[in-house]
Amino acid sequence: MVRTDRHLTEDDLSKSLRRDVAEGLAAAPKTLPPKWFYDERGSGLFEEITRLPEYYPTRAERAILRACSAGIARASGADTLVELGAGSGEKTRLLLEALYERGGPAGYVPVDVSGDFLEEAAARIAADHPGLRVHAVVADFERHLPLLPTGGRRMVAMLGSTIGNQTPEQRAAFLGDLRGTMEEGETLLLGADLVKDPARLVAAYDDAQGVTAEFNRNVLRVIDRELGADFDPALFEHVAVWDPDREWIEMRLRARTAHRVRVEALDMEADFAEGEEMRTEISSKFRKEGIASELAQAGFTLEHWWTDPEGDFSLLLARA
Repeated sequence: MVRTDRHLTEDDLSKSLRRDVAEGLAAAPKTLPPKWFYDERGSGLFEEITRLPEYYPTRAERAILRACSAGIARASGADTLVELGAGSGEKTRLLLEALYERGGPAGYVPVDVSGDFLEEAAARIAADHPGLRVHAVVADFERHLPLLPTGGRRMVAMLGSTIGNQTPEQRAAFLGDLRGTMEEGETLLLGADLVKDPARLVAAYDDAQGVTAEFNRNVLRVIDRELGADFDPALFEHVAVWDPDREWIEMRLRARTAHRVRVEALDMEADFAEGEEMRTEISSKFRKEGIASELAQAGFTLEHWWTDPEGDFSLLLARA
């Protein structure tokens, strides 16, 4: 049995897209948030990215979960798993199995913006785990943290280094808000990609087959379809660069020629100069001491730190 709370409607998502596109195209330099990559086509492209030889984060995180889920379950003392940005929930199954071995989790709360996809994934997990209370929440976790269900001994999981898509200022605000919704003693399981050779980092976001390039340009197709825009994705080149000062990867779309784009739903036009770049994603990479400091400032204590054998990726457990 799956219970579903919906704090986001299609109208909410449409308003959010309109706001993000209007603000982003008017900014200097232009920006678009990465959450709009993920329509059905974009989600499929991302799944393809996770299987590419250059893209190590998903494999590394899965390896940590396979090796360390039992230790994570034991250290957390949790009986309820809350997953922010749940997606398909495949990696979460490893955590749920570990919690079962400790006597069984009381509940699983997957949170995602895609309602239909979330309900399907939640139903599959509920079918595979009889007796598990699955409470799916259709919400934007950056906006709706106070509305998430409480109760039990919760471990809040944010996997895939999703935290890296936020700027340091956004992370500070988000972690502070999250801490404000958690009881003392509850835990946060956070996936964090680590600083490493810039050549490997850039390759992970600019693969030889061009799948990431198609994924990046997909945001333009979403805007064309949803807002009646006339972006031509072929007029934009995919760019991935390492910023050594901020220690993050930036994905950008670079205009191949000067041209003008009209967004009908916004009654708006945006001019692109030849070579002009529009940022579509940042992906921060972390060092242990840095993320520990950020967590401490938000009211968490870093208790456990796990990495894959190559030291590419980390999972950390912090207690409120």
